[in-house]
Amino acid sequence: MTPETDTQPRPGGPTVYLETFGCQMNQLDSELVRGQLAALGYSFTPDAGQADVILYNTCSVREQAENKVLSRVGKVAQRKRDGSPVILGLLGCLAEREGTRLLSRYPQIDLLCGPGELNRLPMLIDNAMRTGAVEVADRVALAGNRSRRSATLSAAADNLELLDLSRSFDPDHAGGPRRSAYVRITRGCNKFCTYCVVPFTRGAEVHRPPDTIVDECKRLADQGVIEITLLGQTVNHYRYTHGVAVGLEGREAPQVGPGAAAFRPGAGSGNVGRVTSFADLLGRIHDEVPAVRRLRFVTSYPRDFGDDILQVMRDCPRICRYLHVPAQSGSDRVLKLMNRGYTRSEYLEFIDRARGFLPDVSIAGDLIVGFPTETDRDFEQTRSLLQRVRCKNNFIFKYSPRPGTSAWDRLPDDVPETVKRLRINELLAVQARVSEAVHAEQVGRVVEVFVEGASPKSRAASARGGEVELGWERPSVGVQMSGRTAGDLITVFDLPPGYSVEQVQGQILPVRVEAAGTLLLYGHLEATTRPSPEHGSDPFPAARLAQFEMSESVDFAS
Repeated sequence: MTPETDTQPRPGGPTVYLETFGCQMNQLDSELVRGQLAALGYSFTPDAGQADVILYNTCSVREQAENKVLSRVGKVAQRKRDGSPVILGLLGCLAEREGTRLLSRYPQIDLLCGPGELNRLPMLIDNAMRTGAVEVADRVALAGNRSRRSATLSAAADNLELLDLSRSFDPDHAGGPRRSAYVRITRGCNKFCTYCVVPFTRGAEVHRPPDTIVDECKRLADQGVIEITLLGQTVNHYRYTHGVAVGLEGREAPQVGPGAAAFRPGAGSGNVGRVTSFADLLGRIHDEVPAVRRLRFVTSYPRDFGDDILQVMRDCPRICRYLHVPAQSGSDRVLKLMNRGYTRSEYLEFIDRARGFLPDVSIAGDLIVGFPTETDRDFEQTRSLLQRVRCKNNFIFKYSPRPGTSAWDRLPDDVPETVKRLRINELLAVQARVSEAVHAEQVGRVVEVFVEGASPKSRAASARGGEVELGWERPSVGVQMSGRTAGDLITVFDLPPGYSVEQVQGQILPVRVEAAGTLLLYGHLEATTRPSPEHGSDPFPAARLAQFEMSESVDFAS
C-alpha cells in the first residue's frame, strides 16, 4: 500500500490523496495518474484528511486486498456524513471487476475507473465535482466486455498507450531522489489461470512497440534513472511483429500478443514479418541505454522461456541475474486444475536450464496453498518443490476464491480454513530455512547494493530516538541504510559517520556482507568507497565506482 506524497501544487488546484494497493503494475498506473493530474494543476498530499479528492488504486487478486480498500471506503463515508464535500474514486481491478454494483453498495463512491481507462480519469473527476446531478455513465469508465483484440490496434484509438507515452517522471517524488523506475512492455494477460481475475480486469494481452519502449527508457535515463524494471503479466511472452499494427503518421502501434503457437519450435519460420522477441528487446535496451546500470523484468512464465533470453542475460552484464517465476503448486493434478499450462517436471526443467546458463541466478516465486481439492499428497509435492528449487523467497498465499474466475464457478472452496492455515505455516517455515541458507551463502562476499534509503527499522528508531536492533546482530547506532543486490537480496549497512542519507541514496555501492538472516544481509561499505568530505554532495566519484565494477575481487553471485 503506497500513499502518494507531495508535489509542487499550482495555486487553486484540487488536492489529491492517492493510495496504491497491489502489484508493480498498479504502482506504475498510479505514477501515470499522478503525472496526468499534476499536469492539469492538481497537487498531492500524504494526508487523506486534507484532500479534496481521494483515490484508491485497487487490487482484486486476493480478498484481503479488497477488504483493506473497502475499510477505507467506510471511513470516507463517515467523513461525508459529517459534511465533507470530498470526492471518492476507486481505480483499478476492484473497480473493473465489481463495476457499478459498487455504487449501489457504497453510495459514498463518486467515480469508478478501470485499469484500461485511466486516460479518462480527469474527465471523471471533473464530472464528479460538479454541483448538479451527474449521470452514472459520466462517473464510470470501465472496459466491461470491450476487448482490445484487434491485431491492427491503432495508436490513435489506444488512448491508454498515449497515457504511457505522455508519462511525467518525477525523480524527486516519494521523499527522496528516485533513480529506479518501472516501464510497461505489455498490458493484460491471455493465460486465464482458473484462480486469477487479471484477464478479466486488465483485458487481452497487448504488446507495446519496441522503439517506444526503448525511447521511454532513454528518457528515464536522461532524468537520472539507473535501474529499470520491465513489467508484464507474462513478460517473456513479449513478441512484436513489425508492420502489422501501424497508427497515424506511419508510427508502429500496440498490437495484441500472439497465441501459444508462436512459441512452439519452428514457429518463427514462414510468412511473417520481422519480429522483436523479448530477448531482442532486452539486448536493445542494454546496448542502447548504457546509462541504465541495472535492467530487471517481472513476472516470468516458466513455459516458453527460451534459451535466447537466458543467453542475453548471461552475455549482458547490466541485466540482473534475477528471475521471479511463480510455480503456484508442485502437484501436476493441481497445476492442471489451475490451468497453468505446464507440469512440475517442466517447471523444474526450466529452473535447471536457467541455472545452467546462470549459475548465480537468484530465483523468487509464488505458491498457493489450499486450492480446491488439494490433498495432503498434493501439498507434500508443493513442499518438496519448494525445497528443491531453493528460491531466495516465495510469496505464499492461501487460496482466495475470486468472483468472476472459472474456479469460482466450477471448483468449490472445499479445503477447510484450519487446513489452509496449517499448510501455509508449514510452507513459511520451510521457506524461512531455505531463505536463511541462501542468504548465508553471501557472507564474506562483496555485493553491489542499490541504496534505496534509510532502512524501515532505522526510520522507526529515529522516530523513537533509539537504536536499531535486528535481533541477529549487534545493535546499529546511527542511521542504517537499506538497498538491494542485483539478485534482489535486501542488504543493510551503517551510514558512515558525518554523511547524510542523501549522499548515498540512489547510488550503487559495494558492501561486504558480515552476517545474514532469513530476510536480509548485513554488512559494511568497503573502505575504498567510503565517503570523503572533499567530494561534497557526491561522495562516491565515478572513477572509484568504475574501479569497483572492474575489480576481479567482486563476487556478483548475488
